Amino acid sequence: YHSGVSDKTDDTRMRLLKTVFLDRDGVLNRKMPEGRYVTRWEEFELLPGVVEAIRRLKWEQMRVVVVSNQRGVALGLYTDEDVKGIHARLNEVLTADGARVDGFYFCPHDKGMCDCRKPLAGMFEQARADFPGIDGATSVMIGDSKSDMDFGRRLGMVTVFVEGDWERRKPGAEVAREMADIRATSLLDGVDRKSVVYGKLG
Repeated sequence: YHSGVSDKTDDTRMRLLKTVFLDRDGVLNRKMPEGRYVTRWEEFELLPGVVEAIRRLKWEQMRVVVVSNQRGVALGLYTDEDVKGIHARLNEVLTADGARVDGFYFCPHDKGMCDCRKPLAGMFEQARADFPGIDGATSVMIGDSKSDMDFGRRLGMVTVFVEGDWERRKPGAEVAREMADIRATSLLDGVDRKSVVYGKLG
């Protein structure tokens, strides 16, 4: 994988990007129809190109962090431990193929009940507590919803909107698409557009 570095300016920009924040459902795995949730590993369908995308990020020594709203916990559809189990299994799959997520963070609360549900910054602060080097100015948020784009913009990140499956899009997705700095068809496509991200960071 070639990142297209051709001169000192590009090299400086490349050093700026340190952390990639990823939404989960619709970016890493196939989103359930609106109103339904992934409740167990057997329902978690990894999207094409995700392993390759994360592998490329790790090759370039990026920190990869997943931040996910999991309101289904508050609704009693599954538990915190179910979510943690899914994430552990996902990292096993990724690690077997030379990829890895450095940190998983999720909000188990209902709307308006916390400070960690995106677009609020709680999960960013949790990640920064674990990885003090995290800075919004050297981060990018890749997601498929308005809350993802608001989360990234609030924290000074470059935002990448993943088009995904438009039949299962969240309300507000069209607004999110227009808000984003960059639009991509998938996570892998978003990773392939990193040269654009570097330019916006620079």
